[in-house]
Amino acid sequence: MQIQKIKNRNILFTYDEIPEWDLNLHLILGRKYNYIIDTGLGAMSVEPIKEYIKNDTKPLIVINTHHDWDHIWGNGEFKDSIIISHRLCRELMEAKWDKMLSRNGRYIYGKVEKQLPSLTFENELYFPEDRIRIIYTPGHTVDSISVLDEEDKVLNAGDNIGDTVDEIVPEISADKVLYIDTLLSYRELDFDTCVSGHNVVLGKEVIEEILGKI
Repeated sequence: MQIQKIKNRNILFTYDEIPEWDLNLHLILGRKYNYIIDTGLGAMSVEPIKEYIKNDTKPLIVINTHHDWDHIWGNGEFKDSIIISHRLCRELMEAKWDKMLSRNGRYIYGKVEKQLPSLTFENELYFPEDRIRIIYTPGHTVDSISVLDEEDKVLNAGDNIGDTVDEIVPEISADKVLYIDTLLSYRELDFDTCVSGHNVVLGKEVIEEILGKI
């Protein structure tokens, strides 16, 4: 596991123990809240993040970028925190939880306890005190969302970016037109650094690269 500080208040926790792909969990240290983006494969996935902020008394907000199992299984460690997702993410998580656990249980990393999001939205949420925007951006999945730190100019695009630099176009299960619309909407956002669920840290130019390949 690697811990990488990105800009002033963004920290990336990358798990590279799984042969098939790396997995990024993302922490933003806000003024009013701390934000954890995705919770990984279980309780042990989020332990390094909890250790990192153990002396920070600000309340936590947890964000699920989409319903895929490798992004949600640590939710149970945050029962007392707000967990945010798109409305469709919560619905898909509830419908598919048992099947995802059965099919992918070999990846469990620590205790896994079902915990659904407690706050859902349709188009956008904004936390002005911390300048954090949470935006509906379908593409990889129909429920995908992205998180923009307007202060540090860092965008977390979830799995809307491919898993590796060589495979920069992700698997797209939503309508391709929706994904292209999402990429075009990224163009309009003010960021210069892009974090995703599995890839290395990239620049905004990755959006043009993907648009050129799909």
